[in-house]
Order: sequence, then structure tokens, then C-alpha cells
Amino acid sequence: MPRRIALFGQAAFAKDVLIRLLDAGHEIVGVHVPPASGKPDPLAEEAEKRGLATFRYKAFRKQGMAIPERVAEYRALGAELNVMPYTTVILPPEIVEAPALGSLCFHPSLLPRFRGGAAIPWQIILGERETGVTVFVPDAGVDTGPIVVQKRGVAIAATDTAASLYFEKLYPLGVEAMVEAVAAVDAGRARPVPQDDAHATFQGLVTDADARVDWSRSAAEIDRLIRGCDPNPGAHAERANRERVRCFDARLVDGAADAEPGTVLGVEDGRLLVAARGGRVAIGKLRIGDGPKAAAAAIFAAGGVEAGERLR
Repeated sequence: MPRRIALFGQAAFAKDVLIRLLDAGHEIVGVHVPPASGKPDPLAEEAEKRGLATFRYKAFRKQGMAIPERVAEYRALGAELNVMPYTTVILPPEIVEAPALGSLCFHPSLLPRFRGGAAIPWQIILGERETGVTVFVPDAGVDTGPIVVQKRGVAIAATDTAASLYFEKLYPLGVEAMVEAVAAVDAGRARPVPQDDAHATFQGLVTDADARVDWSRSAAEIDRLIRGCDPNPGAHAERANRERVRCFDARLVDGAADAEPGTVLGVEDGRLLVAARGGRVAIGKLRIGDGPKAAAAAIFAAGGVEAGERLR
């Protein structure tokens, strides 16, 4: 039957979930999107185009407590279910636990592994081979609630970046998982399964410190770091003049180089080759200092980096 749903999210992923829920006949009583900040948000645009009640708040809590007027406004919507396809805002229990059918939240990993706000980058950085998506019932912890739907079997390729893993693989699978979870709750078929904390891992956000290339690490680890930090924040090293070099679009090349790790070897097949421990890393794009991201081969040809120099 049609359900009254309040949706909390942002970006194209949440927009696509919104459209699928509307197509399924559900009534979206409120769409909650972060405040505007430059680039238009696809979810907000879609909600406003359809004439849906749209709310744009930065927070629903103040000093750890629910903001009473936000809670009252939410309760007045009469939502039977909260759907959180892509939300970074922390909702108070007065909202999460309010609907008769509860809340559903999306996470781009196979919970309980890789809890936290940067699950996709860390899965690549730490060498995970397989991933998937999870829809769970949020509780007081961070990504710790019982699982409603989990879809497995997504291979993490040796060329995947955080962007390609999300947009090409987890995004479409995640939309299907969200729609499936709502349908299960709607039909009374949902049987949330508690997570096994014995297998849980948690990783925080990927900071610039995390993204610093350590040339004492193996070539395989450096390759994964660059791909996991692509597009943000961009794995980085320094030239001898302390100028920062951010690296993107990496590939691992077998065969040890006869040079110190971090040494620029030249260009091959349009990529900048850099020596690393136990192999070489081929880098497709670079950003030097505050300059634009550009093809590494073009930057090399223009003298932006030179053969024989060592990145540190």
C-alpha cells in the first residue's frame, strides 16, 4: 500500500531513490536536504520541481539535543517511514524512532565491515576484494543497526577508484537495495538481523594526512592509496622544492625499477611512471600545487615534473 515517507538525503543517488519511491506509489510527505552551497543539489531540484515539501536545515540537534521546533515540524508531516538514502546529517532519536515503520539508512559496504563516513575509499585503500551495499535500521551507534537488505558480490577491480566503484557499481545496486527494503517494510516482510560486532571495523574520514604517500610502502599499497583517494582528497607527495603533487588515475605496473622509490622514471603509454618498492606506479593525472588537474603526460612534457627527480 502507499506509505507516507519522509526522505533525508542529497545528491543524485537520493534523487533516484525519491523517483523510484514515487513511481511505486508512495507519498513523500517531506524531503530534507542540506542548505544550498553553490552547486544545485539534484534531490532538492527534483523535490521542488514536483512540488514536494522541502526542508533545508544544517542540523536537527544543538549541543547534542534535538531542536524542538525541528522535531515538531517533522512530526506534523505524519510520516510512517523515514528513508535515508544519502544523508550526512545526524538525526536525533526523536525523529529516527518516530515513525510507526521506523527508519531505513543506506551504507556502501557489507556491514558490519567498514562502518563510518568513508567506507568506499577505505575498502580500496585496505585492499578489499569484494564489496556490496547494506540497508539497515539506524540506532544510536554509527552504522551499527540491524540489517534489512544486503547485496553482495561486487568485485573491486584493480583499476577501480573511489569514484568508479561508487558510480558504476554501488550506486545502481544501492538504489535497488533501498527500493527493495522499503517494499519489504511496506509488506511486513522485513526481518532486521543484528550485526555481528565480532566482525565489525570502523574507519574515519580520509584526511589529507591519510592521503600522504609513504614511499616506504609497497607499490601495491601506493597504487591502492591513489585509487582510494581519487577523486578526493587526492593522494599526494612533494617535490624537492616542497611543491605538492596530487596523483590520480593510478595503475600498478609489475617489475621492480632500478631506482629509489618515488623516482620519476618517465612516461609510458600516456602515464607517468614512478618507481616504488616492488614495482612501479603509472599515474594518469596530476595536480601540481594549486594548479588544475591535467594529464600527467602533458605535465611531464611541459616540464612540470622531470625524469630522475624524486617525489617524497
